[in-house]
Amino acid sequence: MTIATPVDLALRRVAQPDNPAIAYVIRAVSAEYGLTADKGYTVADPNLDELYQVYSQPGHAYWVVEMNGKVVGGGGVAPLSCSEPDICELQKMYFLPEVRGKGLAKRLALKALDFAREQGFQRCYLETTAFLTEAIALYERLGFEHIPEPLGCTGHVDCEVRMLKTL
Repeated sequence: MTIATPVDLALRRVAQPDNPAIAYVIRAVSAEYGLTADKGYTVADPNLDELYQVYSQPGHAYWVVEMNGKVVGGGGVAPLSCSEPDICELQKMYFLPEVRGKGLAKRLALKALDFAREQGFQRCYLETTAFLTEAIALYERLGFEHIPEPLGCTGHVDCEVRMLKTL
């Protein structure tokens, strides 16, 4: 007989001590999917080890997902650089395999979109890559629409899927 262990899941704002753990999650998931720094993916971000500091700025927010006290995912929102001031960007949505398919990405994205509305953003942009089909399907269900050209200056040269949502 197997006894199920209770799983304690929490979604909360990033804190300074989370920096190494969420950077590990992003690097691990990036390696799993072949999202390398030389192609401009998130692992090339010079601030990857300082997400708390980055997302502590006005108009920025980042949340981590904890499972039994361990950071297993995260995602955030921030103003889209080099763009109109009413556009934010959904950023750095990464989840370890053990928490995928549990609705946490949707929950986190909805929280991020609510935050963006509260901050006065009118549109939310994102970039991803075509082989992340589950993520694209989630974004479509959330009302993001595909757009042909990139917005802002994200530096993600290999993110060929661009999407925008009116908030």
